[in-house]
Amino acid sequence: MIKITRWLVKLLQALLRALKRNEREYTPKMQVKDRTALKKPTEVKVVNLLIIRDTFTEKSTIGRLFINGESFCDTLENPWIDNQRSISCIPKGRYKVRLRLARESATRDYLHLLVQDVPNRDYILFHRGNTAKDTSGCILVGNGREQDIVENSRLAMDLVMQEIIYLGGENINLIIKNK
Repeated sequence: MIKITRWLVKLLQALLRALKRNEREYTPKMQVKDRTALKKPTEVKVVNLLIIRDTFTEKSTIGRLFINGESFCDTLENPWIDNQRSISCIPKGRYKVRLRLARESATRDYLHLLVQDVPNRDYILFHRGNTAKDTSGCILVGNGREQDIVENSRLAMDLVMQEIIYLGGENINLIIKNK
């Protein structure tokens, strides 16, 4: 019951944010398969993502994602294992991020994010998943968390992508900090 309540609260918060911006109209998920479906903003807007990692275990690293200063969802990554491919989270720092289309991926059939210029690593994605077993060095998003788990990842990923698209989706910066 508590899990459902937390999920419902997160969903209602996301819906309220959308309703507060009555001039905003999200592109339905089915239309966001390609850039041609995205409306181009009249000016280049910057999207600032911030992850503050706050929970560190032997199995995972959990944090909070902020979009342009607004707390948005939970994140889950592998634990820190010296930046080793597929088993470690990436180093804290600053990165550029870009939208990655479903057609660019052999494994993801939905719009997601690609973190660029990670030292000694490539193809670090923001994508769906619930445990460190789902991540392979990437960043998972969710609405709700438990030890070594993020919940409602599909919903969280859809909301993150909708927010980024609304904000322009072209100039995306990521900062990762440890608490």
